Amino acid sequence: MSISVDPNHAEAESVGRVLNPTPKSIGQMYVAGIGTAVPPHAIAQQDAAAMAATLCNYDDAQKQRIEKLYGLTRVSHRHSVLLEPSPNDRAAQQFFQPSNGTPSQGPPLSQRMERYEKEAPRLALEAAQSALLESGVDAGTITHIITVSCSGFVAPGVDVALIRALDLPPTTERTHVGFMGCHGALNALRVAYGFLGSMPDARILIVAVELCSLHYQYSADDEVNLANGLFSDGAAALIATGKPSRGVPAWRCAATGSCILPNSETAMTWKIRDHGFQMTLSREVPAIIKGHLLPWLSQWLSENGLSVDDVKSWAVHPGGPAILQGVRQALSLKNADLVVSWDVLRDYGNMSSPTVLFVIDRLRRQRAPLPCVALGFGPGLAAEAVLWV
Repeated sequence: MSISVDPNHAEAESVGRVLNPTPKSIGQMYVAGIGTAVPPHAIAQQDAAAMAATLCNYDDAQKQRIEKLYGLTRVSHRHSVLLEPSPNDRAAQQFFQPSNGTPSQGPPLSQRMERYEKEAPRLALEAAQSALLESGVDAGTITHIITVSCSGFVAPGVDVALIRALDLPPTTERTHVGFMGCHGALNALRVAYGFLGSMPDARILIVAVELCSLHYQYSADDEVNLANGLFSDGAAALIATGKPSRGVPAWRCAATGSCILPNSETAMTWKIRDHGFQMTLSREVPAIIKGHLLPWLSQWLSENGLSVDDVKSWAVHPGGPAILQGVRQALSLKNADLVVSWDVLRDYGNMSSPTVLFVIDRLRRQRAPLPCVALGFGPGLAAEAVLWV
């Protein structure tokens, strides 16, 4: 969706090229509250590298290689539902077992999905309760719930579990954004924006939950091991309403955008296999972003009366260092523009779909200047954007 700008509007004249108030036919969407949650236990990246070497029975040269790869992620530590306290007070992970020198692919998909069914609703509930608390919205008045996940499947799903646990009305309308990857939360925001366009009094709960650590892959391949070293578990929730809330920074969604970048179908994939979901993350992803992001984003912003230079804050999904660096170079951003994205990557790793909501939450709490553009990338290779004003 896009919004046209009247160049003669007095407000636009007074503050430069900014968006007019959203037309009534489009509707308004405000952030009323955001909540985040991670599993209770985390593992330091150097310990995760050591664990990976043990799981795959690596020799000394391979151990050094995995330590280097994990170090390149710029991640300090990551949370996982599989971690449990060990006698030395360091988190240990017992779900995957060492290969003992024989080829292994780890637990079958059925066991991985059993853990998803058990753990995902718990984490989603924690994030949703936090978002409702900040928003002050009564759970009994929620009209829609939009769930997001690409790391597991179960039916009845997380949406039904949340309706029961939060005592939402049984008439709450449910929508699931499934298997969209790291930009899934931005797709959910687009859905919520559309709902509020036709139902201005709607109160919408968005919940993104991912348990990426369930899909650890045994491999000597650098791309696979880079994914093993980047991804983690987490959940984030957002309450969207048609009116701004008192005491909450008034972030209003003004537009959403989407673009499948050219010649990129094999650059990032996410496929279901017998032993977990397998990711392909090509080294070409940063180059594709650098080559194709700016033309599309400039056009999309211009349709909304803005240029890249007019954007005051950036909420970029930290898919990894190369992706953040590719975005910075493509858009000629300053290092300071992506500090929050880097900080979230350092503190949590890549949690897939919830991660961009962690970034947006930090920017809101810091009273970051608007307009802000949220960006995420996922299989396709697709770019998704949300404009906040």
